[in-house]
Amino acid sequence: MHREIQKMREFALVYLDRSGGLQKFVHDCKKYNDSKQSYAIYRFIISINPSDIAELDATLGNYILHHPIQAAQVFQSVCFIAIKTLSLIEQLQTEAQISILLKPTHLPPLPSYVLSLSAFPFNYTSQRFYMSEGIAIAMGTVTKYTQGARFLCTEETCPFSEGFRYIRVHLPGATESATVRNDFACSLCSSPLQEDMKFRVLGDKQIVEMIDAKVLNALKGYSNDKSHFRIQTFTVFLRDELANKMKIGNHYKIIGIPACVQNGLQATACIEVSSIQLCKPNGPSLVSDNFKYLLSLTSSSYWRFTAVLANIFASQVVPPGTYNTLKLAILLSLVQTCEKENADYLDLLIVTSDTLVIDRLLNYSICLLPRGIRHPPSSEIFPSVSKDKHGTGSASIHACSAVLAKGGICYIGDLSSYKKDKLELLQSVLESRTTTVFIPGKKYGEEADQQVTISVQTNFWSFVDVDSSPKKHTQKDKFLIGQMDVSLIPPNLLDVFGLLIYNEFPSCRLSSPLIHHILKKAMNPEAVLYKVSQQFTMQDYEKFILFAKNLHVELSSEAENLIQGYYLASRRVRRGSVHGSTVSASALRILISLSKAHAKLSLRKKVLEEDALIAILLLESALTLKHGKSALCVAPNPVFPFDLSDENSLQQRDSYLMQCHHQLLKFIGAYGPGIHINTNEE
Repeated sequence: MHREIQKMREFALVYLDRSGGLQKFVHDCKKYNDSKQSYAIYRFIISINPSDIAELDATLGNYILHHPIQAAQVFQSVCFIAIKTLSLIEQLQTEAQISILLKPTHLPPLPSYVLSLSAFPFNYTSQRFYMSEGIAIAMGTVTKYTQGARFLCTEETCPFSEGFRYIRVHLPGATESATVRNDFACSLCSSPLQEDMKFRVLGDKQIVEMIDAKVLNALKGYSNDKSHFRIQTFTVFLRDELANKMKIGNHYKIIGIPACVQNGLQATACIEVSSIQLCKPNGPSLVSDNFKYLLSLTSSSYWRFTAVLANIFASQVVPPGTYNTLKLAILLSLVQTCEKENADYLDLLIVTSDTLVIDRLLNYSICLLPRGIRHPPSSEIFPSVSKDKHGTGSASIHACSAVLAKGGICYIGDLSSYKKDKLELLQSVLESRTTTVFIPGKKYGEEADQQVTISVQTNFWSFVDVDSSPKKHTQKDKFLIGQMDVSLIPPNLLDVFGLLIYNEFPSCRLSSPLIHHILKKAMNPEAVLYKVSQQFTMQDYEKFILFAKNLHVELSSEAENLIQGYYLASRRVRRGSVHGSTVSASALRILISLSKAHAKLSLRKKVLEEDALIAILLLESALTLKHGKSALCVAPNPVFPFDLSDENSLQQRDSYLMQCHHQLLKFIGAYGPGIHINTNEE
């Protein structure tokens, strides 16, 4: 065995030389030597490429992958000899003072190296490297732990009462008491050992709770996936340079060593992390042939493709041709989801008396995204703080629904069911797209209070039931033309919520297909009621939305002028004598977001005037619901004024939208002085 160890030491030195690790090691030694200070331990990080080292020597490669703690001792001996031979650190006395951390760049892509947190049994006894992945759902504050400590024999005549013979170093899975306690004895004279507190080395430690990404399927309101699986959170330890390398709500791949930590009578399986890699969202997929054919059929108009998309969307839940304005708004919001900072968010608030169908439609729609979360009423929407369950006494921040929906949709249900404080918090988040968690220092063992700001990168969907709300509100004596009573919703929240959609119950002519649809689905939930459901499946829409949301679109100068002209003219027209303009400053951001979303949904990379027109009509309709009609005077359902049954109806809609465009230019010319818009006389 000694001969094998010696051979592995030789190959370890060769690997360090070839990989550039030896040069980095010499550079790290220089930092320690220049400080002229004695340390209990000298810590070195060595990056290991398993493929390269296995090709150099299979025995050493296997030893590193399956016995990493023992393999670290091989590199420890090599580094100690190098330091003494080259006189790299004058203060170093014993080999025990060297602490080596091996960090593999990757692991072999084999099932035996993958640790599934939803599978049983959880193998935490092997103490070798595994790869796992999951979502960070809770994060503790950074605390201190003992990296290493120096112990001395209490017997003064013992040779080990001085020097660096007894060095305790933290190992994966070890608790603080395993590294530092008062019952160690001298191996030479059996006298008690005592720690030399001047040489204790402290490091940073952060505890993170992760969970298998399959949990996202369980948090959706509706799913075609009928499989059953067990989900349990698992604890990971981030130490030293890895502390604060994770962000709550993100999806990560980690490499580490599993262990079992004992906390009183409770044992917790955990992973000591060696490396972290952020999992990026899936890239653009391919659009199905049926969508490509539909795009070619409707290429004569910039409005037809999205109109047909909305008309046939969610035919598994509602009949084609119903709820078209709402379905278009849903599709626009779906393609405006991403995980970038300062993204063009598009939130939806639906005012309806038909909550059952609306709830089913929204539940169905959030399943088209990897991160569509239906918020359970019993939990918190935004991050909360509680005491860490591992006995450290520190604070732990929990992700909750809005953070788990990062880059997706957070569907929060009936807005009127939330209390005033929750609505005020929601308003604050919609304005800033951040939320702040306050951590009182006295409660969690810290010297000072802390405030942690967390980014909220998601679109919010909600509805208000105008009929069955428990809130009592006074009716206004007078309403302007087109205005409806939205006093259930705080005015400031209404302004920042993005797009307001009023969904009337379908007219008598449309209610019959809807009733037939509901009855047939109740009798046979798996039945395919419409041919279009087979031509454009839920999976086709998933791929389409994934492709469309990843398109990078830019505003054309014509679209930008139209948006700015309408915005300025609308602010001038909708001006009160007391409170000024009723059009909020956020309206411009919403117009740009809607325009970009319509361009994406049309599979175009440039925002045209036609996209801006749809955005303006949707926003003007929302403003009419809030404040009544303006001089622009749009129809009650301006985007879909009549049914789409054939090509003639699509042509009729195009002619109608052309008239709206002409009417809009007149409105801007009359009420937006100084704004120059190019008009097409034809």
